[in-house]
Amino acid sequence: MPIESDYTVPALYRGLKILELFDGENRVLTTNDFASHLSCSNAAIYRIVITLTEMNYLRKIARNTYELGPQVISRGFSYLASRDLVDIVKPHITELRDSTSMSCHLSIREGTDSIYIYRAFAAQRLTVNIPIGTRLPCHITAMGRILLTQLDDSGLESLYRNISLDGYGTSAPRSLPELKMTIREDAQRGWVEHRSDYATAIAAGIIDHTGTIIGAINISGPDAILTTEARRSDIRNALLDTAQRINAELGSVHD
Repeated sequence: MPIESDYTVPALYRGLKILELFDGENRVLTTNDFASHLSCSNAAIYRIVITLTEMNYLRKIARNTYELGPQVISRGFSYLASRDLVDIVKPHITELRDSTSMSCHLSIREGTDSIYIYRAFAAQRLTVNIPIGTRLPCHITAMGRILLTQLDDSGLESLYRNISLDGYGTSAPRSLPELKMTIREDAQRGWVEHRSDYATAIAAGIIDHTGTIIGAINISGPDAILTTEARRSDIRNALLDTAQRINAELGSVHD
């Protein structure tokens, strides 16, 4: 694709286009592939490829052959990398939304944030609707806490070493020791119920074939329609059944 704007930075443009070439069918590409798609010579992209490799956005696996590097996942590309997960989860939580008339969401973790990457919005007057792309601190949401259960105490300590937990309300952990205790309890329980701003969310983990929690789903609604423990129990069981079906599709042997 030609560069049409005088304000475009050619090297940056080509670097981003190189990253965009990778997808589910093209996981390994060569410098010849890069040059062919960009309609330029190998020499023209040599410094760009070296820079992307040194920054871990590309990983060299053979002579002139590359795959995406770890930074693509860890530095802001999590949403793009999560599309396969959305495709798998979408029909399940849409069915959950339809059967309960309550909104459902899917999120992944990036650092200390939970990123909402899909929602099944319940079209009724009393509902909870979190837009796609919303980022919330993990420790203040049900899905975020479930995502943190993938970490042990040392992992939590490393992640939150320089993070202040104050100022998020009385329902959220306010110190690292309190967070560790909360997450240990969440992991043992296998689900999280969290109340805030007159709404309740219940979350469960999405587990892949390696036993890794790669996402979380929730079901959420105003407290006005979750007034009894029996109703919350029914909703929670429906959520857990849905999570179990998703996990089975991902090849997980964990409950």
